[in-house]
Amino acid sequence: MSQKERHVADLFSGGRLTAIPRKAARREQLLAHLAETLFEEGRTYTEPEVNDALRTVHEDCSALRRYLITSGLLTRTRDGSSYRRACVVDSALAGTSAIPGTSPAA
Repeated sequence: MSQKERHVADLFSGGRLTAIPRKAARREQLLAHLAETLFEEGRTYTEPEVNDALRTVHEDCSALRRYLITSGLLTRTRDGSSYRRACVVDSALAGTSAIPGTSPAA
């Protein structure tokens, strides 16, 4: 397990995110992991689907959703009716093992 994987894994307990990191660099690592494991590339999601996926790891799905949008990892239509995982993928996280409780998007 790489150092980046350990840093992300340290944020989870029992498959649940214990807290959203305040430090931007650590939060970006988490967000890249969530985008990679919770959302399929090329698939369109509704806001309730995004919220349901994010709730599998943390109750504050609206904060996570906002962070994913502002970081550019998720995109949404102007009217907010649909969301997509951005094509930008953190190559350092590609091929990493999943955090317990999360499953890779297939």
